[in-house]
Amino acid sequence: MRISFKNTAAILILFGFIQACSVRKFIPEDEFLYTGAELSIESDTSITEKGKVKNELTEVLRPEPNSKFLGGYPGLYFYYKAQREKPGFINKFLNKKIGEEPVYLSDVDLANTEDLLINRLENRGFFYSRASSETEKDEDAKTGRALYELNVPAPYKMETYQLESDSLLVYQEIQDNLEKSLLKKGGRFDLPKLKNERERIDQHLKKAGYYNFNPGFLIFEADTNQYDQKRFDLYLRLKKDVPPKSVIPYQISNVNVYPNYNVDEDSLKRGYDRYNEKNYLQEDIFFKPKYLDPYILIETGDKYDPVKSRNTSRRLGTIGVYKFVNIRYDEIDTLATDSLGLLEANIFLSPLKKRAIRAELQALTKSNSFAGPHLALTFTNRNLFKGGETFNTSLNVGYEFQFGNGNTPGRNSVQLGLDNDLIIPRLIFPVKINNNFFKYDIPKTKISLGADYLRRSQLFTLASANTSFGYFWNANRYVTHEFNPISLNYVRLTDVTEEFQDILNDNPFLESSFDQEFIAGLTYSFIYNGLIDTQKQHAFFLNANFDMAGNTMSLFGKEAADGNKEVLGLEYAQYAKLDIDLRYHLRMPKEQVIATRLFAGYGHPYGNSEVMPFSKQYFSGGPYSVRAFRTRSLGPGTFDPNAENLLSDVNDDPDNPDDNDIGYRDQTGNIRLEANAEYRFPIVTYLNGAFFVDAGNVWTSDANPETTNVSGSTGKFGSDFMNELGIGIGTGLRVDIQSFVIRFDLAFPMHDPREPKGERWVYDFGNPIFNFAIGYPF
Repeated sequence: MRISFKNTAAILILFGFIQACSVRKFIPEDEFLYTGAELSIESDTSITEKGKVKNELTEVLRPEPNSKFLGGYPGLYFYYKAQREKPGFINKFLNKKIGEEPVYLSDVDLANTEDLLINRLENRGFFYSRASSETEKDEDAKTGRALYELNVPAPYKMETYQLESDSLLVYQEIQDNLEKSLLKKGGRFDLPKLKNERERIDQHLKKAGYYNFNPGFLIFEADTNQYDQKRFDLYLRLKKDVPPKSVIPYQISNVNVYPNYNVDEDSLKRGYDRYNEKNYLQEDIFFKPKYLDPYILIETGDKYDPVKSRNTSRRLGTIGVYKFVNIRYDEIDTLATDSLGLLEANIFLSPLKKRAIRAELQALTKSNSFAGPHLALTFTNRNLFKGGETFNTSLNVGYEFQFGNGNTPGRNSVQLGLDNDLIIPRLIFPVKINNNFFKYDIPKTKISLGADYLRRSQLFTLASANTSFGYFWNANRYVTHEFNPISLNYVRLTDVTEEFQDILNDNPFLESSFDQEFIAGLTYSFIYNGLIDTQKQHAFFLNANFDMAGNTMSLFGKEAADGNKEVLGLEYAQYAKLDIDLRYHLRMPKEQVIATRLFAGYGHPYGNSEVMPFSKQYFSGGPYSVRAFRTRSLGPGTFDPNAENLLSDVNDDPDNPDDNDIGYRDQTGNIRLEANAEYRFPIVTYLNGAFFVDAGNVWTSDANPETTNVSGSTGKFGSDFMNELGIGIGTGLRVDIQSFVIRFDLAFPMHDPREPKGERWVYDFGNPIFNFAIGYPF
């Protein structure tokens, strides 16, 4: 066991929390610490959903007692400590973060709470309920609580639900929808349900065109005179003196669209185009009406519908061209006696800047002793062909150098990359698909073309080109699909030095992963993102990816001399790959979050491929993985490239044992498992903290000689995989400014699978791994 850190501060903090178990000495002489209330319900009949009723009553109990943790009151303890004449920095800081003012028994207003309980019971149909209360004190512990006893009779239940008749058209509209009511025969009187019923009716009427209607115009009346057994008839009607224009439907008489709106411009100067019963007003053609029109669901002649209005605004905002979308309805003067009102819909679209340039400079350090600057430049051209198209081109330039070992000169690496994306906000497909098929969102077509160049001195040059054609769209607020039926990738390894060739000869697995020069297939991605609901206590995220290559190529492939198939003289890869990333966030009070993640991935080579292509393999370790281990330094399995007992020694220079291939050996596999948990909490404005634990590794599905140790560990996935996980714990700081996060993590290895069996629990607090990254890890 390796423990080499000073834990004085941790011990002091722990001691403080233990002391927090007892705050009796701080409680004033004439006060008792309030520990909460106990609620008991007596009834002369059986109450259905008694537990639910009791929970609703508990909500009105005031005040809330001080929070407890492990039997103590840490928030209250540090509040008391901070009130001293010289509280000290730590006590003042902890009081600011978790301190709570004391709640005493004298703060409890029993009479007022009784009134609140009675009011809540009557709102739930339990009329003529009675309440009594008293306090109970513990003189020794200096604590007290409130006891409430409720006598609850049987509730009033609904017998009939009727709408008063009237000649107004709105009454018929309500009557036709009454069968979908939330109120059912036999249900008890429930004021919140009555309010929800008004809201439901209002939403229905709004969708039916009643632009000026308001739920406050509806009133319920209950009649109990017809029954002896606590039943009532419920009547619904409109209040008196409702404005006439509130009870007539409205129709869209005209739709005006301003594709290039500027508030400072005079609308009279705009040009005019009529397309699909809409007016497109723009001085010059900024956005072609035939491409903008499918995003607009508001049609001339339709009745007013707020749902269509919201969906139109959302769809227009997803094009990627507009900064603001504003829809305004103007009433056209009609007589009060008219049975139909008229609205003019005006859609104002304020565009983003047409062109934009973004630069990003990074300083990178890697586990293979490479370090250096990277520069990324991105140029964006929006609305390229006046149809909402967005063109992005990115240039990436990187230079890295390796620190030399003794007399060994350090290597260097030059990386160049050029990526181009054309995003077309409509479906480019050979067969025309009805726009109504995609009700929530219109799919976007994405065409990508890129090239990368990597030169590592004294080793090799790697050039690659890639292109893809596919679609992505939102199925609803949470679900996103991305499908690329065409995905091509060509890799060319050139300028191989004798040194690197020897390494390939000694590592058939590594050599095979470079043999597949051509990858042609399809990819599909499914994302469910429930994390966007920031108010939900329980939130989930799921990302599933499927990647398959080589099946189509096999129809045209011709057998080469080595037995594998080729297309146009290029050997192509065949594999199937599936991975799943599942996340769960538990949100707690005071912006605290427990975030967890589980990742599982498997790649299966077949046919033309014995191993997965190098670019498609999994790796473990790094700032977005197991943070206590450097990037690509874990696995496969228990493999350790630094071990002296490797069956296949790739060291070329026996006179220089430090000169090995670790600098360019990436530890990868076709199986990956990973689990992470992180507790996040605020510290001060824009600065958050975290404690985390990570576990994971990669494996191969077959044993490989070059990853086999004398001990017999092969890197192959097996039943003992739990004992081959890399495990680490750590703490971190996050600078979070409007969702832009700069992250610093310090992680400590706890379980190292590279160590011999029985020695893997290392508790290596003396050699932490520092991680710097942008964004949260999960």
